[in-house]
Amino acid sequence: MEAKPSSDIAFTASVKAMQSRRGSRAAYEKMEARGGFQTKITPGLIAFLTEVDTAYLATTNSAGQPYVQHRGGPKGFICALDETTLGFADYAGNRQYITLGNLAENDQAFLFLMDYAHRRRIKIWGRARVVEADPELISRLMPKNYPALAERAVLFEVKAWDMNCPRHIPQKLDAAEVAEVLAKLRTRIETLEAENDKLRAATRGSPGDC
Repeated sequence: MEAKPSSDIAFTASVKAMQSRRGSRAAYEKMEARGGFQTKITPGLIAFLTEVDTAYLATTNSAGQPYVQHRGGPKGFICALDETTLGFADYAGNRQYITLGNLAENDQAFLFLMDYAHRRRIKIWGRARVVEADPELISRLMPKNYPALAERAVLFEVKAWDMNCPRHIPQKLDAAEVAEVLAKLRTRIETLEAENDKLRAATRGSPGDC
């Protein structure tokens, strides 16, 4: 049997029919001929993860009802554990446990990663599971000096991933990074103003003054 392209995880028969109706099927067939989406965690994806502080984890219950939950932390809070596994510490929250309940009956999951500063996004399909009785793993995934309580770890088995084009992604900058740049600019301005004051004083005191 001929192997299906990895992109079939998203491009179902219904999706392909819609692509055909709207004129994009031929372009995606070329991509499928090359194997489809990426299936391994590459150095490029790892580099992207080091800049990510915001992610959205989508799960579905057994009735097909979807749910998306925000996951965040310091940049790099999602770690690559091997060539197909991502992991992150799961912090104490509002105790609704919708994601945990969904994963208990349906382990298929989806990660949506955003990098607003550089207008990039990555979509990752796979399966997720919760690990609670492994303090060593949880400690390993917990970002250093981050003031949160890690209750468990979430391991995400990557089945396929793809990077979208930047069209329509608004560019947003992190407030802390902007504040750091502004502080450096203020320091530079103060230095230049002090140098300027010294030059004015030296000019006023020169012998050629009227």
